[in-house]
Amino acid sequence: MKVAIFTDLYKTSSSKILLSTIKKLKNKGIDVFIDEKSNEKTDGKKYAFISNHIKFFSQLDKSFNYVICIGGDGTILKASSYIKNLGIPIIGINTGRLGFLAKIKVIDIDNAINEISNKNYKLLERTLIAISYTKNNKKYKIGSALNEVSITRKNTTSLITIETKLNDDYLNTYWADGLIISTPTGSTGYSLSCGGPIIMPEAKNLVITPIAPHNLNARPLVIPDNTIINLKVSGRENEFFVSIDSEITTLSNEMELSIKKAPYKIKMIQLEKESFLKTLRDKLFWGKDKRN
Repeated sequence: MKVAIFTDLYKTSSSKILLSTIKKLKNKGIDVFIDEKSNEKTDGKKYAFISNHIKFFSQLDKSFNYVICIGGDGTILKASSYIKNLGIPIIGINTGRLGFLAKIKVIDIDNAINEISNKNYKLLERTLIAISYTKNNKKYKIGSALNEVSITRKNTTSLITIETKLNDDYLNTYWADGLIISTPTGSTGYSLSCGGPIIMPEAKNLVITPIAPHNLNARPLVIPDNTIINLKVSGRENEFFVSIDSEITTLSNEMELSIKKAPYKIKMIQLEKESFLKTLRDKLFWGKDKRN
């Protein structure tokens, strides 16, 4: 078996868990590789065990059986940008704070490794959205997002206007700080903070959520995930930000954006005792009211 690991080694807690996880995997006879960029953040002496016992990778291929992410949801988003359409399942070990994607607790690592080795888990698929732009009648791909694509103002405190069409049918021109196009996975992230709804991961929907709209009647909108969303941005500045999960790109106002469901999905491993509903209860403290 061959496993790739992504982590944030600048966090002391993550580095300790990494060392422990590597040893447990090696004891199972599993071939372990670590993200080359993560390794660049290590201290050679402190992490001598890593250098002596595992290999490093800069790209993934289909020879990997699993990807293990040690950190928070951001680490999983980073890993998904490497995996793309390879179909390698992701295992999330949560050393962060909230963590709707990274569900496995540190104290459960031993059990998780045993369960995964014995294939006692569910394999869930998560929708991604792909974004491109058109300039001078030519289309250019930017990337894909597991959580969301956010269009926001750049070097200004003024609002921007975002003309929005769904399948070439005009929807609205939002006057706001920006606009979020979220997958069901991303519905518990930035979109939720801006008043968007929580969507079950298996739902075939996307959600459009305005960021601080000036019109109070501009509300989040849930749409089918086979919808093609076209956006045109204008404002006092000639450029705006496009954030694809955690990656930020600057585009100019004459570029028309197109957002649609990606042709592939990301696979997530869920242990038998875990579920999305349980995560909601645990992370959002549902049912914890003293009156209950």
